[in-house]
Amino acid sequence: MDILEKLTWRYATKKFDPARKLEQGQLERIIRATSLSASSYGLQPYKVIVVTDPAVREQLKAVSWNQPQITDASHLLIFARYDNLEEQHVDQYMENIASTRQLQRTQLNGFEDVVKGTVKALDKDAAAIWTGKQAYLALGTLLTACAADGVDACPMEGFNAAAYDEILGLKEKNLRTVVIAAVGFRAEDDGMQHAKKVRKPLEDFVELV
Repeated sequence: MDILEKLTWRYATKKFDPARKLEQGQLERIIRATSLSASSYGLQPYKVIVVTDPAVREQLKAVSWNQPQITDASHLLIFARYDNLEEQHVDQYMENIASTRQLQRTQLNGFEDVVKGTVKALDKDAAAIWTGKQAYLALGTLLTACAADGVDACPMEGFNAAAYDEILGLKEKNLRTVVIAAVGFRAEDDGMQHAKKVRKPLEDFVELV
C-alpha cells in the first residue's frame, strides 16, 4: 500500500485484540519515527512514556472512563509535556546539537539566544499550550508511523490527566500528561474498521490563494 492507502486503512481503533502484541522491533521503529517528529526549534519539550505493566494500566483504565483500549492494546503511550520549561532544557539541547554536528558550542550562540528568549517570554499558561502543541505534533507522527507499519492505534483524550500524573508519578519528574495513544492490533469483530472513512471533500478542505 502507498501512504494514502495506509492512511485510509487506519482508524481510531475502538476494540483491540488483547492476545496480539507488537514485536519489540515494531515498537522500537514506531518510537524512533515518533522521535523524528517536527517540533518548534527541534526542542522536543515532552517525553513519551510507554506503559506495559498490567496493574498500572488497570489503574489508568479506571480514570479513563473504563475504556477497554487502555488495557487491551499491546502498549499504551503517554505524551507528557515538561511542566516547567527551563534554560537547562535549552542548554541540554544545544549540547546535543554541538555534539551531533561536531560544532563548537559558541557557534550556536545566536540560535541559543533565540530559543532561550522564546522560553523566557512564555508565562506558565502560554508554556503549557506551546509544549502541549509539540506533543500533539508527535502524536500525529506516531499515528502515521503506526499506519505505515500496519499497526493499529487510537489517540485518546478521554481521561483524567491529573490522575494519570498521580498514578505515574509525573509531577516529581516535572511532567504533565497531555494526550495518550493505545497501540496494538484491531480485534476481528471491531465493526468500526469496516466503516467508510469520512472526510471533507478536498474543495472544502483546501483553499487556494
